[in-house]
Amino acid sequence: MAAEPLKTLFYPFEAEALPLPRQDARVLFLGAEPGFRLPGGFDAALHCVQGFRPHFRALQASGHAVMPRVEGSGFDITLVLAGRHRGQNELRIAEAIERVAPGGLIVVAGGKEDGIDSLRKRIDALAPLGGRLPKHHGLAFWLRPTTSDAAAALRAANPGLVVEGRFRTAPGMFSFDRIDAGSKLLVANLPGDLKGNVADFCAGWGYLAAEVAERSSGLTGLDLYEADFEALEAAKANVRAAVEPRFFWTDLLTEAVERRYDAIVMNPPFHSGRATEPEIGVGMIRTASKALKPGGRLFMVANRQLPYEQVLSAVLASHAEIARDGMFKVFSARR
Repeated sequence: MAAEPLKTLFYPFEAEALPLPRQDARVLFLGAEPGFRLPGGFDAALHCVQGFRPHFRALQASGHAVMPRVEGSGFDITLVLAGRHRGQNELRIAEAIERVAPGGLIVVAGGKEDGIDSLRKRIDALAPLGGRLPKHHGLAFWLRPTTSDAAAALRAANPGLVVEGRFRTAPGMFSFDRIDAGSKLLVANLPGDLKGNVADFCAGWGYLAAEVAERSSGLTGLDLYEADFEALEAAKANVRAAVEPRFFWTDLLTEAVERRYDAIVMNPPFHSGRATEPEIGVGMIRTASKALKPGGRLFMVANRQLPYEQVLSAVLASHAEIARDGMFKVFSARR
């Protein structure tokens, strides 16, 4: 969680650099993450936007109104929590400008290590800022735009991408500007006889599923599971198959998979923020093992240094490393 930037975002209200919103004010919160504490007297209801399923569910559990994609306009205030992805930050600010009422307040905050000061300078060149305030190893800045010119400029600087002439992506998605090398290695080592009901866990914008659909003539079902709402929306445009694909916006670590599969392919994440967390992949392997039919096969790729062999041995009947390069290894396993 972005604990420090969350504190920074609300600090201008605590420090009385900005007035607290009226109780009936409409406040939009783009990139909302769980764990924030509202300043005393900040009684306006938040309309939180969060497309990462674990954060979405945590915000819901805390009683906040949350949606995976922005709805509505004419907000009195828009809060923007900036992260590590430059393009995603700029598009969120463009969204904030478009959704706030003319002259309404936009407050942006992020961590110094994530480039918040560079973001401030870029925005200040497009729309004059009303102020800034550093705190908690980060920076908050704010503006009251009266036109949407800055939003148009930010969108023009961050157009949607088409990877290798066929896959539509956007900033903020995993490997949004190229096909991930690990996924390529996995595809190169998939068998040509995949058939039956197949799933892509951690499907992203759909590369693995698209390749499985293209190479496998015996599919009776193809399901994509992904925690990133926008990536899954992109996958809906990117994946074409003889069978109608199904798409599940799901946190595979905490939400049950109801269907059972003849094969599962996956390139599980292993980072949470900047930290390497092998336990994410371990959890994905456990989920995959439960979702496979008896005799079903798992094909997965992982960074070479990640120790997944032990959990593969513990939860599946057999496994083998079938490929390796300088960075990745590919496993085949059977339930």
